Amino acid sequence: MIVQKDFLNKLKDFGLNSYESKLWVALLSRGVSTAGELSDISNVPRSRAYDVLESLEKKGFIIVKVGKPIKYLAVPPTEVIERVKKHIAEDAEEKAKILSHLHQSELLSELNTLHTVGIKLVDPTDRSGAFRGRDKAYDHLASMIKRAKKNITLMTSKEGIERKHELLGNHLKRAAKAGVEVRVSVPATIDRNLLDELNKFAKTRQHKNETARFCVVDNKELMLFLTDDKDVHKSYDCAVWIEAPYFVDYFSALFDKEWKMK
Repeated sequence: MIVQKDFLNKLKDFGLNSYESKLWVALLSRGVSTAGELSDISNVPRSRAYDVLESLEKKGFIIVKVGKPIKYLAVPPTEVIERVKKHIAEDAEEKAKILSHLHQSELLSELNTLHTVGIKLVDPTDRSGAFRGRDKAYDHLASMIKRAKKNITLMTSKEGIERKHELLGNHLKRAAKAGVEVRVSVPATIDRNLLDELNKFAKTRQHKNETARFCVVDNKELMLFLTDDKDVHKSYDCAVWIEAPYFVDYFSALFDKEWKMK
């Protein structure tokens, strides 16, 4: 049976590997079949067919018929989707419980102690990193905001402030409520309603030129985006992060001058 490679690749969304995809598609085309027959029409080695079919049965994609020879029955794709959704939800709930338990365990305390001791041994030049992909950069940006004790300074584009308000807004509000000074420099083209929302927890300034996207935390951490977000897909957005108080404090001083001029 010839199946297009692109079609098989799409089945990865079901959580299937290559062999599982081939055998499941083969069984769907036959309705019911034996491992040997499925191996022949799917080009999956017979030595692997039984293991892979067992995996598909555990995942709820097929049913094993009683009798000899052993035959397999395909589960309708619509039903499979519901089963996969159910299993993913159950798995996520179980992992969330485990993580919640770890959060209150001695293990986390021991790991934090290791990190506290280890971080003191890190060379200052190693306190930096690069992020490829906006999601990864925003994850680290969220961590920076959570660590803030004194101040947070943001400068961003029109699209950038809309994203940050949606994804990081709650973190910024909590920081402001805890006494952290939040300053946001945004383009003059910002939506008025969004500006009003920002003004509820942050000091804002408007700039005419969308020149940079960066975040400074406590005058010691800086995340600087290197690309123009209007011209790059979020998967290729790039940012660098440094924790260098001497440099970041100087960078902040330059921004302060511009802030006071507005």
